[in-house]
Amino acid sequence: MHTEVIVPKEGGIVILPDEAETIQKIRRRIIPFVFLLYIISFLDRINIGFAALTMNTELAITSKQYGLVAGVFFFGYFLFEIPSNLMLHKVGARIWIARILITWGILATLTGFVRSVPQLYGVRFLLGLAEAGYFPGIALYLTYWFRQRDQAQAIALFLAGIPVTSILGAPVSGFILDHVHWLSISSWRWLLILEGIPAVVGGVLTYFLLPSRPAEAKFLSKEEKAWIAAELASEEREKLANHNISALQALMNKRIWHLGLIGFTLNTGMYTMNFWMPKLVKSLSAGYSNSLIGLLVMIPHLVGLPVMVLVSRSSDRRQERRYHAAIPAITAGIALASLGATHSVFPTVLLLSFAALGIYSVYGPFYSLPGDFLTGFAAASGLALVSSLANLGGFAGPYATGWISQRTGSLYGGLAVAGVSLFASATLMMLLPRRLRGNASESG
Repeated sequence: MHTEVIVPKEGGIVILPDEAETIQKIRRRIIPFVFLLYIISFLDRINIGFAALTMNTELAITSKQYGLVAGVFFFGYFLFEIPSNLMLHKVGARIWIARILITWGILATLTGFVRSVPQLYGVRFLLGLAEAGYFPGIALYLTYWFRQRDQAQAIALFLAGIPVTSILGAPVSGFILDHVHWLSISSWRWLLILEGIPAVVGGVLTYFLLPSRPAEAKFLSKEEKAWIAAELASEEREKLANHNISALQALMNKRIWHLGLIGFTLNTGMYTMNFWMPKLVKSLSAGYSNSLIGLLVMIPHLVGLPVMVLVSRSSDRRQERRYHAAIPAITAGIALASLGATHSVFPTVLLLSFAALGIYSVYGPFYSLPGDFLTGFAAASGLALVSSLANLGGFAGPYATGWISQRTGSLYGGLAVAGVSLFASATLMMLLPRRLRGNASESG
């Protein structure tokens, strides 16, 4: 379906593509590919949680040390995230994302060969350094294709890779732990080796298949390319007219730091849940096989996935972000804080399901906010700063839970702290103005 539009200054007729059809075409071609890449990415972050079911005993890793093993990844990520995102904006998404995938795939595979806790710390740190910029890079990449009004759903469809990773990865990881002992090598080592290889393959495919910008997209017609370029250029002009922010100014902007704190408190809860869920479920079901633990861990993510997509769709339709992020965060906070009230498997899985659907539902509305007022290199640096601060929560939450667990002999204190962090995230979200546009010029 096309629309005929008369352009008076040229006295002719210009054929514009159907708006909904073009957006759908971009969604169908771009989202599934970056979604698949994010599954690979997130699996290499969190599979350490399953490896820990047998790795911790073999390497004599304490709860506190495991918390650091899980969290040290995010220090490397934090250090290189902003430079990485600026490089992506400069050299193009196709080349830079391929580089990220290949280097982190090699390091993820090498994690399976460590012989001591210090070696594990080192490889996990380097893994974070290699993967740095991947998530904010994809978030920036999506702004090259989708208008602001379409971004929450696009981001949520991409970030649906988080629950899908666990839906697919949890049972596979449990199966590998129980059944893969090839060449007399420990199953946890095979788990890390086998799940690192897809990143290298994904990097090669990215180089050949991922167009950096709409102008390079062979799946779009000439009219569709011109239309989406005009739409995005119009949005960019509006942002620049309201607030022309440089990359450096974006790093000093109060709103960006506010968003970063929201991300920090959100990720404290999310990574605590993901890294410690297998051990929590295992502790309540000592007689269960690792394969069955994998199936039980899959359930909360299976519940969270459709809710995440529905909330983001509602957020785009109503053009409202704060309540669509704050209410799910409160729901998740209550669920995590309530886990200590039950000590059996099925109520625990139920509460974890509410935690997962709440946490995952925040991401689409939340990560569409920086694009509301940032463009170009400012968007690259601003998104990277938000993601950098957010990912420090990936260190703080798991490490604090490990420390509290070692002190108290229970995981519940750390999970309650993660719940409180989500309440803080909801509060910070509600303190944002209803619209960030017009407020972005505030700097520290």
